[in-house]
Amino acid sequence: MVNQLSKLPGVGRKTAQRLAYHILAMPEEQVRELAVAIFNGKKQVHLCPVCGNYTDVDPCPICSDPNRRHDIICVVKDPRDVNAIQRTHDYDGLYHVLHGVISPMDGVGPDDIRIAELMNRLADGSVKEVVLATNPDVEGEATAAYLSRLIKPMGVKVTRIAHGVPVGGELEYTDEVTLSRAFEGRREI
Repeated sequence: MVNQLSKLPGVGRKTAQRLAYHILAMPEEQVRELAVAIFNGKKQVHLCPVCGNYTDVDPCPICSDPNRRHDIICVVKDPRDVNAIQRTHDYDGLYHVLHGVISPMDGVGPDDIRIAELMNRLADGSVKEVVLATNPDVEGEATAAYLSRLIKPMGVKVTRIAHGVPVGGELEYTDEVTLSRAFEGRREI
C-alpha cells in the first residue's frame, strides 16, 4: 500500500506511510467507498469532446452552460488551470484545454497537443476572442506565440493574460523578467 501511495504526485514515503496507517484504521466500509470512488472516477471521467476538460457528461457543464459567453475561449495547458480560473469567478467564457505545451526539448510538438481541435472550434467564425492563459515559462510563451501566429490571420482577437508581481509579493525579491512584464502590463487607476 505504501509503495502504491508513494507513486502519487507530491506523496513521499513518509506521507504514504501516514496515509496507509490512516486507511488501515478506517472502517472497512469507508475503505471500500474510497476504493470504489477512485475506480469509478477513473472509469467514468473522460475528456469533454468540445473543450478537452475532464468531465463525466457530454458536453461538460461549462460548455453546455447557456449563461456563459460562447464568443470567447480561454486556452489553458491542463484541467487544473480551468479550476484555478473558475475559482476567481471573473471569467464567463468557454475554455480549451491543450493537455500540454510545445516543448521541443521534451519532444512535444504542435501535433502532440490539442491545437487542431482548437482551430476546428474557431473555423465557424463565432469566436471573437481567444485568451492565451499558458504559464509564463519558456514552453508556455512558445505555445502562446505559436497559437497567436495561427489564430490572428483568422480575424480573431488574440489576448494574453497579464503577468507580473503577485499580490503579497515583495519587489526586492521579484526577478527582473517578472518586473519587466509588470511594467509592460501596467494600467491606469
